[in-house]
Parts: sequence; C-alpha cells; structure tokens
Amino acid sequence: MPDAPLTRDRVAQMVDHTLLKPEATPADVDALIAEARDLGVYAICVSPSMLPVRAEGLTVAAVAGFPSGKHHSLIKGAEARLAVEQGAREIDMVIDVGAAVAGDYNAVLADILTVREGIGDGTVLKVILETAALSDEAIVECCRAAELAGANFVKTSTGFHPAGGATAAAVRLMAGAVGGRLGVKASGGIRTADAAREMIEAGATRLGLSGTRAVLDGFAAAG
Repeated sequence: MPDAPLTRDRVAQMVDHTLLKPEATPADVDALIAEARDLGVYAICVSPSMLPVRAEGLTVAAVAGFPSGKHHSLIKGAEARLAVEQGAREIDMVIDVGAAVAGDYNAVLADILTVREGIGDGTVLKVILETAALSDEAIVECCRAAELAGANFVKTSTGFHPAGGATAAAVRLMAGAVGGRLGVKASGGIRTADAAREMIEAGATRLGLSGTRAVLDGFAAAG
C-alpha cells in the first residue's frame, strides 16, 4: 500500500505516456509530446524510428525488439544504442519470450546483457517480460535474469500480445522478486484510475499508459 495519497500529480510522475502504434506519424508524436507536457507526466515512450524528437522537460524512452522480442540480440543492442544516440534516455526492450517459456533463462540473461552492453550503464533499461504468456516461475526467473544483467526495471507487457497485458498478480510477483532493487513497470491494458491504483498498490513504480488523460482524470488533485 502506498505511504502517501495517490494524487493526480504523484501518479503523473510515474507515467510513461506512450505511442507505439505502427501507424503513428511525426504529427502524432508532436501531439503526444504536447499532451505529455500538459499532463505533467514523467516520460514519453515512442518507437525508435520516430527519434530524434524535441521534448525538453520530458524523459524520452524508446523500445527495442518490439513487440515480438524475436530479434537477434545483436540487433536489439544496435537498435537500442542508436536510439540512445538519437536522444533516448530510457530503453524498454522485449525479451525472447519463447526462451523464457522454454526455461532457457541463460538465453534471456544473455539477451538482456547484450542490450545493456549496447547502451552502457548511464541509460535506464526496462525489460519487458510479456507476463501474460509466462508461468509464475518463468516470471520470477526472468526478473532474476534482468537484475543480474544490470537492468533498472522489469516491465509486464508490450500491450500487443494476444495473451493480455498487465495484471496485479503479475506486478505483485515481480515486485516480490526484485525486492525494491529494481523498479516495476506495469503496462498494457491499464485504462482507468482504478486499474492504475491496483497496479501501484501491487508494487508498480512506473506505469505505461496510452490513454493517460482518462486515467489521471480519475485521481484527485493534491489538497
């Protein structure tokens, strides 16, 4: 349970305001940035092909290996490195979900390490597990691999997998596995304030939202 009230401003500072639709245009990204400033969120998250962007006052995140995770690790590392060179300060990478399903956690570890090496230690690395497609055991083991590889966050979902997005149960499991040493990002299908509140209470420290305004409108202003 959070130790302070979940005000609109507090929740906004946990949000990655996200636009990852394949049909997104530069004009859409400009609108995303303008809305992000208006909402007072922490970061925007975009596809790497949309970089560079002018987003002063906001943290810029980009994805790598998105959305399938079935890219060669070296491709993920190169994609992430290029995104950083073009202004991204955070990278949200997708693991090889099939490797996790098969129980090959060494492959998961190597995949994450390759991206970490590609972007260096100064960039925040979030590792997308696609939790709806994994067993509880696999979720925990992938969290351990992410920590060993030097990631900063573990993240539930891309939001594009047919198995579904974030659940409070998965967030709770991830938070327990990382024990506060890494952040936990809940993403995928969070469309209401009640859903966001449930994720935060389960242990999420960051939220990936596309319908951010509707979510934040469900939280009261401070005071």
